[in-house]
Amino acid sequence: MSQSEKGFTIFIAEDDEWFNKMLTHNMSLNPDFIVKSFHDGASVLEAMNEQPDLVTIDYRLPDMTGDVLLKEIKKLYPETEVIVISEQDEIEVAVELLKSGAADYIVKSKDMQQRLRAIVNNVREKNEMRSEIKSLRSEVRSKYAFENNMVGNSSAMQRVYERIQKATATNINVTITGDTGTGKEVAAKAIHYNSGIREEPFVAINMAAIPADLLESELFGHEKGAFTGAVNRRLGKFESAGNGTLFLDEIGEMDIQFQAKLLRVLQEREIVRVGSNVPIKIQCRIIVATNRDLKEEVTKGNFREDLYFRLLGLPIELPPLTDRGKDVLLLARKFIEDFSKENNIAVKRISESAQKKIMSYNWPGNVRELKSVIELSMVMSSGEMIEEDDISLVGKDVLPEIITEEMSMRAYNRRIVNIYLEKYNRDTALVAKKLDIGQTTVYRLINEMKQQK
Repeated sequence: MSQSEKGFTIFIAEDDEWFNKMLTHNMSLNPDFIVKSFHDGASVLEAMNEQPDLVTIDYRLPDMTGDVLLKEIKKLYPETEVIVISEQDEIEVAVELLKSGAADYIVKSKDMQQRLRAIVNNVREKNEMRSEIKSLRSEVRSKYAFENNMVGNSSAMQRVYERIQKATATNINVTITGDTGTGKEVAAKAIHYNSGIREEPFVAINMAAIPADLLESELFGHEKGAFTGAVNRRLGKFESAGNGTLFLDEIGEMDIQFQAKLLRVLQEREIVRVGSNVPIKIQCRIIVATNRDLKEEVTKGNFREDLYFRLLGLPIELPPLTDRGKDVLLLARKFIEDFSKENNIAVKRISESAQKKIMSYNWPGNVRELKSVIELSMVMSSGEMIEEDDISLVGKDVLPEIITEEMSMRAYNRRIVNIYLEKYNRDTALVAKKLDIGQTTVYRLINEMKQQK
């Protein structure tokens, strides 16, 4: 049950009867608070199965001191916040309590109520934010679960699934390769959100999108005044990733001069912010992705061999869409369902002729291109069915693989002409020129196609 459903629960542990009633009354003035009072530590611990959001404890209860009760509460429920209230302003005691996990230490006084309310409100806001983060992370985990995200039954994808499953079992580095649009970041997220560090951050950075002179600051962070414009300290991606995953996309585009710095970070497992000399240990897992052949880049001298072997870890190669057979139709149906849900419209089916058109195309942009085309077809379609004419492949430079089934030469000719008509906006004169045939031949084949429908 969420905090909003059960209310913000506060336990007050105070043996002074008058002070207990005063605190209970003041906290109960907020209708969103559920306040319960106790007079000793044992009764508080006995009721902790109710999982209160906050506990205020008098430092000197009759059966135990505040530091003992604080440790017991934190041992049972680490996320429960505790405020210690004392008659004495003891700095050393306060410091030790804060080290043990107390949210704050308040000295009993006439004007303490305003401060207590402010602290309680801060704790409540913190808890709401924590609850929201948990909810968002749960949604993300669901989004990137294998069954919801990694679509495909082809043998090529089965091999990918096996590798991803192995990657989720350990924190080994992973190198994901594949053509543009094959879903490298999706695979990286699938690994992270199905692994033991799924609750930790997933931080992604596109190495090709960051200028070489800013890359060090982006990855390692910088101190205030480190350079012109550095008005505040900034954490880099390594620190932001914490104990989670740092995804370095397009790693093959990284500047050769910076590669030595990244190698040292991976070897020493520590970074130094720009403008600082203090090393900071890093714990994050590294997943990299590239559409380049890194072995070839090493041979060419564009990528350091020692960095290549340091990063490689478990290699996962994502197949192009043309190698995935009928996965294309499975993906198309998923994109239709996703688009329908996002736009609150009815799910549409794909006609047989539209399916053939999808299957006959070679998808140079891979999954990314397919998603774009399917979403456009949902918009263009006026009925309950996506028809062949709703699927726009105009402007693509790569000729589809048309030999997907046995047919006569005349049928192949018709298909080729149809492809060129779509590519050149049905300009019959231009199509005739490109195919080096007469324009009358183009018209004849068009008429044959009409008769075939």
